[in-house]
Amino acid sequence: MAKGQEQAAPDAVMTRIGQVVILHHAGDREEARHRFLQLWSEIGEDGDPLHRCTLAHYMADAQDDPADELAWDLRALTAAEELTDDRLAAHEGALAVRALYPSLHLNLAADYVKLGRSGAARTHLRRARGAAQALADDPYGDGVRAAIHRLELRLGEDGASGEGVWGPPRQRP
Repeated sequence: MAKGQEQAAPDAVMTRIGQVVILHHAGDREEARHRFLQLWSEIGEDGDPLHRCTLAHYMADAQDDPADELAWDLRALTAAEELTDDRLAAHEGALAVRALYPSLHLNLAADYVKLGRSGAARTHLRRARGAAQALADDPYGDGVRAAIHRLELRLGEDGASGEGVWGPPRQRP
């Protein structure tokens, strides 16, 4: 019975994160940030890396300030990097975190573009491109690869400085 309870707890946390994501997608950014912060305090800075990665990845999207968005995206990447092979084996479904690497690096590249740091943006864009090779040929993988390509084109259009007006990559209908 204890094993079942241990497995239910991670699912419960992921479910709660998903519920807040739905709230955010419904347009209530402020309430989503508030609930994400509550969950973050429950999980803790040293909590389960899978939970921290997932939560920080979504919390970044709920930020209004690009510097805050960058800080949360960096937390997500740090947590993902803490998932060692032994740790991954202990988590059912944690291999999905590896599939987040292209998105994590893409988000960091976009954050750095917003902050006018084109060198850092290009570094993370290269990392996103390298990690994207592990993505499946499915709608998620196709979408991430397309977003990487759009940001690569945008940085190329802006010249060596990477400056200019930029918006987040958008998916075509």
